[in-house]
Amino acid sequence: MPAKRGDRVPPPARPGGWEARFATSEAAKGWEELCRVARANMWEAWVVLTERPTRPENPARQHRLRGQLAERVIGGRSLEQWQYEVTAAGRIWYCPDHERSIVWLVSAGTAHPKPTE
Repeated sequence: MPAKRGDRVPPPARPGGWEARFATSEAAKGWEELCRVARANMWEAWVVLTERPTRPENPARQHRLRGQLAERVIGGRSLEQWQYEVTAAGRIWYCPDHERSIVWLVSAGTAHPKPTE
C-alpha cells in the first residue's frame, strides 16, 4: 500500500546496506507501536537491522532463533530467523535475505512473543 498524507516517512536504504521490509501486516503494526513506546531503542534497532543483521555486537540482545523457530519460509525460500530485543519484553523477529540484501520483518511487538514462552 503506498504511503499517504500523514504517514511516517521511513529512512531510505543506505547505499551498500540492507533494506528493511515488512513480511506481514502484523509486523508493520507492531513496528509502529514499538516506535511509539521506545523511540530511542527503535532507532538502534533500525541501525542494527540495516547495517549488521547477522553480526551481533550484543548477543544477549540479538541472536538467531533456535529449533523450530530457526527458519521461516518467505516468498518460497527458507531463510534464517533472528530476534532483536528492543525492550525487556519488546521483540522484533526478522529474516535476512543475503541474496537480495533485504531484512524481512516478520513480527514486532511490545509483548514477549508467545512461541518462545
